[in-house]
Amino acid sequence: MLAALLFLQLRFIDVIDILLVAILFYQLYKIVKGTVAINIFVGVIAIYVVYELVDAMKMKQLTKIIGQFINVGVIVLVVVFQQEIRKFLIYLGTKSFSGRTLLFHRLMKNPDGEKKEVRPLLQAAYHLAQSKTGALIILANQSDLSFYESTGDKIDAALSARLLENIFFKNSPLHDGAVIIEGNTIKAARCVLPVTEQEDLPAHFGMRHRAAIGITESSDCLALAVSEESGKVSLAISGKLYADLSREEMEKMMEEFYK
Repeated sequence: MLAALLFLQLRFIDVIDILLVAILFYQLYKIVKGTVAINIFVGVIAIYVVYELVDAMKMKQLTKIIGQFINVGVIVLVVVFQQEIRKFLIYLGTKSFSGRTLLFHRLMKNPDGEKKEVRPLLQAAYHLAQSKTGALIILANQSDLSFYESTGDKIDAALSARLLENIFFKNSPLHDGAVIIEGNTIKAARCVLPVTEQEDLPAHFGMRHRAAIGITESSDCLALAVSEESGKVSLAISGKLYADLSREEMEKMMEEFYK
């Protein structure tokens, strides 16, 4: 009898509401997964579940107490989850939410549709890897990276392997920091990037790799990192680092991701 009464008021719109909430929480979980914020996220979910239970059982005093805590807690959560909320809003605001723009195709083709070489980028990266010269190259997509470009030195030069290698040459004044590339133009060098707060990264990942992960957490760009210690080339996508990639694997991953 009780079950019948409970399901009697379950409307189709209620099912949609539940599904949307589930999707929302899942996306939030993906953003905070692997960071210190995951523990807080789980705690918030637990408090919300308890609140719904005591409210359903008509426990007025306990519902009121937890409700007040939740109301005040919203302000606290905005402060605690500042970085995560920013990532989530960026995620919603870019076209990656409904379908990723084909950055790889934008690099590969001219406006008239003719195929364009990306050999300069890959050639420079793997040539630098052979000499164990550290490098961090950012490929811009839809997110505006002008703020990060402003932290470095403006270049605005056509992409070429020799120019990239000269920038990251150890005695070059521009080698320390990241290079940001938009389309086929090197926009800036020696740029300062945000560092990821993930705690479960391997110890051998240095600041260059952490910055590669950090910038892809807060934007929809790609980050290519060359290790100064091992000479291995890695690719960061959406906050995840794929280490020690061959040139063929790198090109394939870029193309597959943007499909």
